Amino acid sequence: MEVLGSKGLLKRHEFVRILIQCLYSLGYKNSASCLEHESDISCKSSEFEFLEKQVLSGGWDGCLEVLGRVFDDGGDERRDAALYLVLKQCLSEYLRRGETSLALSVLQKQAQVLRVGKERIHRLAFDVFTSKEMEPGEVADDDGGFLVRDSRRRLLAELVKLIPTPVVIPERRLEYLVESAVMNQIDTCLYHNSWGAVSLYEDHRCGRDQIPSETVQVLVAHKNEVWFVQFSDSGKYLATASSDCTAIIWKVLDDNKVELMHTLQSHKNPVSFVSWSPDDTKLLTCGNAEVLKLWDVDTGELRHTFGNNDSGFTVSSCAWFPDSTRLVCGSSDPERGIVMWDTDGNEIKAWRGTRIPKVVDLAVTPDGESMITVFSDKEIRILNLESLVERVITEEQPITSLSVSGDGKFFIVNLSSQEIHLWDLAGEWKQPLKFSGHRQSKYVIRSCFGGLDSSFIASGSEDSQVYIWNLKNKKPLEVLSGHSMTVNCVSWNPRNPRMLASASDDQTIRIWGPGKPNKPENRLDNQKQ
Repeated sequence: MEVLGSKGLLKRHEFVRILIQCLYSLGYKNSASCLEHESDISCKSSEFEFLEKQVLSGGWDGCLEVLGRVFDDGGDERRDAALYLVLKQCLSEYLRRGETSLALSVLQKQAQVLRVGKERIHRLAFDVFTSKEMEPGEVADDDGGFLVRDSRRRLLAELVKLIPTPVVIPERRLEYLVESAVMNQIDTCLYHNSWGAVSLYEDHRCGRDQIPSETVQVLVAHKNEVWFVQFSDSGKYLATASSDCTAIIWKVLDDNKVELMHTLQSHKNPVSFVSWSPDDTKLLTCGNAEVLKLWDVDTGELRHTFGNNDSGFTVSSCAWFPDSTRLVCGSSDPERGIVMWDTDGNEIKAWRGTRIPKVVDLAVTPDGESMITVFSDKEIRILNLESLVERVITEEQPITSLSVSGDGKFFIVNLSSQEIHLWDLAGEWKQPLKFSGHRQSKYVIRSCFGGLDSSFIASGSEDSQVYIWNLKNKKPLEVLSGHSMTVNCVSWNPRNPRMLASASDDQTIRIWGPGKPNKPENRLDNQKQ
């Protein structure tokens, strides 16, 4: 047996046969035929060529014979499925021609021989005799009818999916093998962060230019510490909140430059949290000593205030439901609990009482089915809002913040023990993935998912830097310097995987873009775990 490749792992005959299949699938029929002739290797096996001829000509006895040879194991489920399809096609054609008695005879005779099971035979008879295709006048009454030929081709395509190798080659086999090799390289590339096609001319390896790692703009408008930053769902806007008692809406321009749009001035105390409606038309702002306010994004006007400072209804965090008409907020005051409102300020539902302690942070999954809440520092509750089934996770260290991935399958929490824990929403993990390297011990530090398919985590830090991890590695991939004081919060643009914003006690917001192109050693197998 002749082999190819430096490792001697590739069989020459199979390699050439797959090449021929690829040429045919790409439309290069002459080249494929020439290679078949020159190599004396056929793309189709002799068994398949015979089967193809029998199917297209309606030679059902021949079909059953070759399928019996192809499947060595009589108990193979794929064999039973293939025989079932052939029998169904045979019966259908007899009935199209009005040969009902012949169809029944075949059904009775073949049922026991083919061993496809009594239930499936009954189902087959029902399907065939009640099919709309059996209605008179639907098809030509000869085997050359277009619909008959078309149904036979569809049968052949279904049989190809069931017949084992090497009788048939799986469809587009070379493309699959090459794509698998490329995906393996991408999976071990820690900087990969783009949707585009990759080159086959060299092994795939991205550099820092694929992720936001250089400051491209510094926003200076707040007059005190900036505590929160968040891009809108469309990525076209940015909102920031500050201890100067204001929030700012920024516009993201087509060239990714950011300009001030509205300064929101109504709060009497520091603003520590904002939340964008999924449709980008509304913004919520709140703070630990502040009420919840709803703003119009286009005009910057205040639309509604939920509660008032005098009544003590202060809100620490808030979130939207996917319809952009309902919202939920949690209070640091245990007596206030969690409240769901509509945008007109009507209370829809509330969770209060002894089971609802101080709310540290909360979020609603993108599908609106679950609410995740951090209570009294160390407890995470995941409530399915339809089934009302609740799951509780208890961390050993105080939690300061919560963030949900774009697909709603995962969430991360920042701990005061200088760790970020990644949990799955479905509850299949017994332990979280842990990321460390940043500094956090005294302040509320917020992190976020970002990049292609939420493959990265970014976080602020008390050492005035921004930290970025790839989910495949617990050690930081990049540490970004630029701020001069604690970085409180970060936000990754959900529509631009190469754009990140960070908010700091130095009163600025930094916009980060792609770094200088280089090719560092960033393969996963080269990283110390």
